[in-house]
Amino acid sequence: MASSTSSLLPEQPQAASLPSLDSLVAYLLAAKRSLSCVEHVFRANDVVNRTRQALEGHAITSARTAFLHNGSMAQVELLSNVSNHTQSIAKDGASEFQKIIGVLDAAEAKLQHTLSQLRATMVEVNLRPEGEPKKSLVDFVDESGVHRLLSTIKESIDASGDARQMYEESNAALNTDIAEVRRRLGPENDRKSLAYPSYRTISPVPDILQAMEEHAQEMADNLESLVKHFDICVTAIKHTEGGGAAAQSITDDLPDGVAAGLSTAGMPIEPISDEERVEMLGVLEKDASEVEEVVMDIRDRGAEIEADFERVVAYTQHLQDIYTCKKTAFHLMEEIGERLPNYITQSHVFLLKWDEEKTKIEDHLEELTSLTDFYDGFLGAYDNLIIEIGRRKTTETRMKKIVQDATAKIDKLYEDELAERDAFKQEQGDFLPVDIWPGLMMLPQRYKVHQEDQGAKSVPDISASVIQRSIRRITGRKPAS
Repeated sequence: MASSTSSLLPEQPQAASLPSLDSLVAYLLAAKRSLSCVEHVFRANDVVNRTRQALEGHAITSARTAFLHNGSMAQVELLSNVSNHTQSIAKDGASEFQKIIGVLDAAEAKLQHTLSQLRATMVEVNLRPEGEPKKSLVDFVDESGVHRLLSTIKESIDASGDARQMYEESNAALNTDIAEVRRRLGPENDRKSLAYPSYRTISPVPDILQAMEEHAQEMADNLESLVKHFDICVTAIKHTEGGGAAAQSITDDLPDGVAAGLSTAGMPIEPISDEERVEMLGVLEKDASEVEEVVMDIRDRGAEIEADFERVVAYTQHLQDIYTCKKTAFHLMEEIGERLPNYITQSHVFLLKWDEEKTKIEDHLEELTSLTDFYDGFLGAYDNLIIEIGRRKTTETRMKKIVQDATAKIDKLYEDELAERDAFKQEQGDFLPVDIWPGLMMLPQRYKVHQEDQGAKSVPDISASVIQRSIRRITGRKPAS
């Protein structure tokens, strides 16, 4: 804006072209309204101060975060070494366990294969007396010894399996603890925080603060220009005939924090020459045309400061969130330390228990093989029926699944349609007469998928192991090509 000391007028305006008292009063009122932007200047100064405080807090938070992160990461590495060691011990034991179980499974599978053949080989009905209960070849052998042997072996396997499960749960818990600590130590890797830099990178706040300070200084300078313009308006009115009372009434209730037009309040008016008054009025008119632009500039800069401050607040929260995660991870490390002895012990417990049960299992393998060889003389041909029942059950299950999926989709479409119609009634129902279309309030059509032959019986369930054993028997009977 121009000032009374800097404006140069090439020609002196004629008296008839000088602004009237009403025009000067209008300029003064506009100048007074412009001073209300002092609130933006005060707010900008407050935000700048708060940003400086935030920057200082960032340094403290980042230092604490780095301390917790580095200390916790060292502990995580120790935990990882413990985890690798326990997994190595358990892996060796599990490998031996799987080998023994593999041998045992093969021996039991062979026995079960033979017994299943005997059990599956049914005497044809037309070869037996009518009404006689069906029998299979297994009815002619004593299975009680087999059941006792398998029960004993199963007990040993269950005992080993329980120890193995306890180990797996323990080691999984340790790995979960380590993963949770790592997650809390590295929140900057989370997708939600990728919009903000890590606490270990350069902070954006110093640049933001510099931009804020520049805006705040420009706002203060602009406000000072508005105050000077207001003072010129007051002076001009006081030097206009009949303007003293108007100037006094307008300057009585200025916005808080503005000390404009008060330096000459209650003081006699110093006389000025006509030339000085003409020059002053010229400057006043030029400045009056720029008042709105200056006010808008103050508001725009205030808005930019507010937007920058939101970034500062978000970044502050981001740093605090990371610090909270690091602190939580540190406390979690203390809890893991209390559980660590149990993690280390479980793998050794598994190996000791497995060595004990392995001896028992090996003692029964020879007897199991002998029984299998003894029963392997019985032949049967029931496997194809078992396979067929399994195939039919699979088909039936697939058919039921298709029906369930179709029913679910139909029901979903029905419910979605109900919701759509209800939403339409909520949005448009008040404006449509009910009788405009008979179908307006109708419910959507509903469809059902059902079994057509209600008398058909479901295919019995056959376990997958039984079906697989039947397939293996058939394949085993075929001569090698």
